Amino acid sequence: MTAPRIDVVLDGFGINTDAGRIAMCEVILIEGPGADGRPLRILVDPAHVGRRTYLLDALAGRGLAPGDIDLVVLTHGHWDHMQNIDVFAHAPVCLHPDERRYCGQPHPNDWATPAWTGAILERMQVREIAEGDELMPGVGVVDLPGHSPGSIGIAVQGEQGLSLVTGDALHSASTALTRQSPLVFWDAGEAVASIDRAVGMADVIYPGHDRPFRLTAGRQVEYVRPFSLTITGTLPGRPGLRFDDTPRQPWVMPGSGEPASRGQAASAPGRTG
Repeated sequence: MTAPRIDVVLDGFGINTDAGRIAMCEVILIEGPGADGRPLRILVDPAHVGRRTYLLDALAGRGLAPGDIDLVVLTHGHWDHMQNIDVFAHAPVCLHPDERRYCGQPHPNDWATPAWTGAILERMQVREIAEGDELMPGVGVVDLPGHSPGSIGIAVQGEQGLSLVTGDALHSASTALTRQSPLVFWDAGEAVASIDRAVGMADVIYPGHDRPFRLTAGRQVEYVRPFSLTITGTLPGRPGLRFDDTPRQPWVMPGSGEPASRGQAASAPGRTG
């Protein structure tokens, strides 16, 4: 049986400014045989509308149109990972039941899950998935909560060994080294446990906002893709423009531990197909 193949459609970047966040998540295409033997294409985290034309162009460069995507998987429901789901209205959108429930009634301090998130999701064909589910032979779901209540990873057993698409359960290579999530909207302790789990199980990690990498035996980061990014509309010598590589401090959403917040994802409804 042919092993599933994992492909980076759009690279993820961790770039911030003092005027707002530039949220560029990694977009992944997984291709392999479905349960019936026919080719199956899964798109993970289709990104936000600012990247829509780039996503369509990247798919076209692979000879694909939106209608060629069979499943869309959301590692979690944050705006920068999910806004383009309407491009694939023909395909089921898969996410964890806890994430779906929370998106319908997010915490008021959660700026990554605006109140309209649930309304967008419920316009789609939603399919709930969780730990133990197999999306195609060799491709399964791993629960990685903490960054959000229902964050998941997608494990792909292929030629590289076990590759794990983590979404923001593991933002970047630096997250793997520090064991500290830069953004927590649910539970800091669970976030650390999910980081440790991802690092412990994966041969290659596809993080939410960085290039794919592996950790060597000496815990050195070894990227498996080159860095490439062109910034337009300004130049390095522009007066007032400066670069600051000071590591950002981890942020935990105020009120994330409140009982009312937890109640919104505590008992998810029955899973639907």
